[in-house]
Amino acid sequence: MIMQQPPFRDPAVPLHDRIDDVLRRLTLEEKVGLLHQYQAPVERLGIGAFRTGTEALHGLAWLGPATVFPQAVGLASTWDRDLVRRVGEATGDEVLAFHHKDPAGAGLNVWAPVVNPLRDPRWGRNEEGYSEDPWLTSVMASAYARGLSGSAPGTLKTAPTLKHFLGYNNETDRCTTSSNLPPRVLHEYELPAFRAPIEEGVAVAVMPSYNLVNGRPAHLSPLIGQALRAWAPDDLLVVSDAYAPGNLTAPQGYHDTLPEAYAHAVKAGIDSFTQDDDRAEATLGHLRAALTQGLLAEADVEAAVRHALSIRFRLGEFDPATPYDDVNDNVVNCPEHQALAREAARRSFVLLANDGLLPLRDVTRVAVIGQLGDALMEDWYSGTLPYAVTARAGLAERCETVFCEAVDRVTLTAESGPVAADPAGGPLGVGARAGLFDLFDWGGGAYALRSVTTGRFVSVDGVTLVNDQPGPNGWEVRQTFRMEERPRGTLALRHISTGCYVGAADDGVLCLVDDADQAVWLAMDVVRSGTEEAARLAGAADVAIVVAGDHPLVNGRETEDRMTLALAPAQDAVVRAVRAANPRTVLVLTSGYPLTWTARDLPAVLWSAHGGQEYGHALAEVLFGDADPEGRLTQTWYRSERELPDLLDYDIIASDATYQYFRGVPLHPFGHGLSYTTFDYAGLRVRLADGVLEAEATVTNTGTRPGVEVVQFYTHQQRSRVKQPLRRLRGFEKVRLEPGESRTVTLRLPVAELAFWDVTRSRFVVESAPHQLMVGRSATDLRLSARFEVEGETVPPQRGPLRASCHDEYDAITFVDETRVDGDAVSSDAEGAWILFRQVDLTGRTRCVARAGSTEGGVITLRRGDPLYGPTLATFPVPRTSRYGYHSVETWLEDAGGVQDLYVVFENEGVTLAGIDFGAGA
Repeated sequence: MIMQQPPFRDPAVPLHDRIDDVLRRLTLEEKVGLLHQYQAPVERLGIGAFRTGTEALHGLAWLGPATVFPQAVGLASTWDRDLVRRVGEATGDEVLAFHHKDPAGAGLNVWAPVVNPLRDPRWGRNEEGYSEDPWLTSVMASAYARGLSGSAPGTLKTAPTLKHFLGYNNETDRCTTSSNLPPRVLHEYELPAFRAPIEEGVAVAVMPSYNLVNGRPAHLSPLIGQALRAWAPDDLLVVSDAYAPGNLTAPQGYHDTLPEAYAHAVKAGIDSFTQDDDRAEATLGHLRAALTQGLLAEADVEAAVRHALSIRFRLGEFDPATPYDDVNDNVVNCPEHQALAREAARRSFVLLANDGLLPLRDVTRVAVIGQLGDALMEDWYSGTLPYAVTARAGLAERCETVFCEAVDRVTLTAESGPVAADPAGGPLGVGARAGLFDLFDWGGGAYALRSVTTGRFVSVDGVTLVNDQPGPNGWEVRQTFRMEERPRGTLALRHISTGCYVGAADDGVLCLVDDADQAVWLAMDVVRSGTEEAARLAGAADVAIVVAGDHPLVNGRETEDRMTLALAPAQDAVVRAVRAANPRTVLVLTSGYPLTWTARDLPAVLWSAHGGQEYGHALAEVLFGDADPEGRLTQTWYRSERELPDLLDYDIIASDATYQYFRGVPLHPFGHGLSYTTFDYAGLRVRLADGVLEAEATVTNTGTRPGVEVVQFYTHQQRSRVKQPLRRLRGFEKVRLEPGESRTVTLRLPVAELAFWDVTRSRFVVESAPHQLMVGRSATDLRLSARFEVEGETVPPQRGPLRASCHDEYDAITFVDETRVDGDAVSSDAEGAWILFRQVDLTGRTRCVARAGSTEGGVITLRRGDPLYGPTLATFPVPRTSRYGYHSVETWLEDAGGVQDLYVVFENEGVTLAGIDFGAGA
């Protein structure tokens, strides 16, 4: 007798019906078991265990040696959709290979790409994103996710997850800070980066962020349902970030109990709880309690389980076979992937400056100098390097090279004697013989020490200082220290990870102590200057190449923002000394974020993100001119952090942030990148018809070498009711041209994409207005422009109820949650805070009602035309309320009439306003 397969195992049955069939067979307890990251098996149905979350940001991570591609910001710097897609495709293949070998260890729900726009270059996770431009971010994210998800119709190769929803660009207090997102910033800047990959169906899951947005934890955002799921063509899986559900009670304090918090999370749209690693029972217990207490219904659980099951079905888990079953270990770091890693690294290099020194010619001897000259770094989300071609190794294949790390070699001496390292890698101690240490400066006051005796770095084991590590590593980096001045030219070492000081035990062994007064005072003496050694080496070479930059796990990483854009002081000093010793100096920057440096008139500067295993080969190809530098910057390089707003200021419009609004002259603009040849732009033609802007221009290679140009199109709306971006990227085309060759590049832009978010009606609007189309090499190097007129609409004066969060301008205001579940309100941060509503039609209005509250009470004043001196139209006494309690306070309007600019002035700190209604009037 042949057993009939249940419908959920029949690929011919529609997906929705297959899921329904499973849901009918599952008990409530079994459904609850599917709400954790480690989904429980249902053995009676033959359903296996499933785990969400395999890291694959720029190659498979954390599971052993696999192909390591350039960091995400480096991949985006290629401005090459197809290349990024191919990298995603290769990464997906390697994930599959690991999964087929170890299904439990390598899941097919991958947590990539990161689509947070790179609003502020100080963000510790800058390397994980693609661009400060949301559209370019979405383009690159869609390309990478398309590669990850595969090309087989109906079956996913892997299930890509967009990170991190929403308004997440700070590590400082990231679990408790709230990102202020005015409606225009939300709809024009933050949401667009997520939309395209979801609408295109190439990203099938989303992870919310640790922070709060407008006072509400991102994991409870109503936008999960209102926006994300509204865009998705199929079921969208929403997975929590690690340990974020537990934050909802502490430290966020948003709910009193975990059953309340978890019930809210499920109702808001969380389908999978990443909590307590593989220990699911506590989480499931809280969910059961929420069901028992009536906080959750079985229908809520079933909706979440449907999303989770949908992904598993689309991955082919319940099919007899998938198109990807034959992918095996042979693809991992295969020659094709090695070649792709080299191609991606080569195309990601950005030539920031060049006086003609590059490409290198007639070079016999090259000095390779710097802390990164003979090292490749792994970041937190990179794979394990299967091999490493460093700058030194790549250049050594082309010519004679000499090398020095350019770090100071020092001794450390306590009052009781010199510090020495155990040759076996054990404890550091004070003894009779001085040990030698190499001092690495990674910026931000973070230093690492390497024992010359062992070649290993000083670390902390428990509380004891040892020397047994290959370098800074791990989630909790225990190999970095700060130096604090002490009397008589001495210093104290402070361990960055723990905040403890380095002291000495009775037996002389160095150990951590809590009290600064117990710190041992150390005299640091330089026995060999790295700067002087670098200058000597550079002076004897044909060309000096200084490879400088960051360590991805130090001073700018997950959990740690940067405070400055400056290159580490010791590295900066090396650059200056080498430039003085050899006028033929190339600065090669390797970093996951923009940097500044003090050396002037450097002949050539080249940047890339950390480039993966083939970095050195790619660098040599660019330096020697085998390839044109193709990369272009995807974010603004500012001259100083002083040009940036506060790290926590997310309002790019009010703060003139990013290339769209920045009014200064950057060190290097968005889109910048030089070629070894020159290009001419001509013949810009613009045509507007049938709701589409069509433009074309001719680009010619006017130099003597083949070259690559990234032609960039920008627009600017020249008249508007609101503040418009100075420039906004609308399209680009990458062209490869032989000497003398010309190419016509085109742009097709639907006029609807010129819309901005109208706060008066809470929708996008295209205004009737003149616009300028600009085309060129970067956001500031614009070679051609043309004006065109758009027929749209005129935003009328406001008449209806005014939502407080939908104002035009503000001062000293924080956006807060109107209720725990939905809605935004505003709260005053100081006396005299205000919000402005432009063009409010008060014709016939005689009364108004304010919906407001305050735990301490207060007063709100309506003024016409000016927040300080404008005539008073109304005054509202705000009674004391609970945090989410609002009173509707009604009063007469004085001297109202006509269209007015209306200021709502908060006379007290801590007053919350949800909205104002003028009723029907008279």
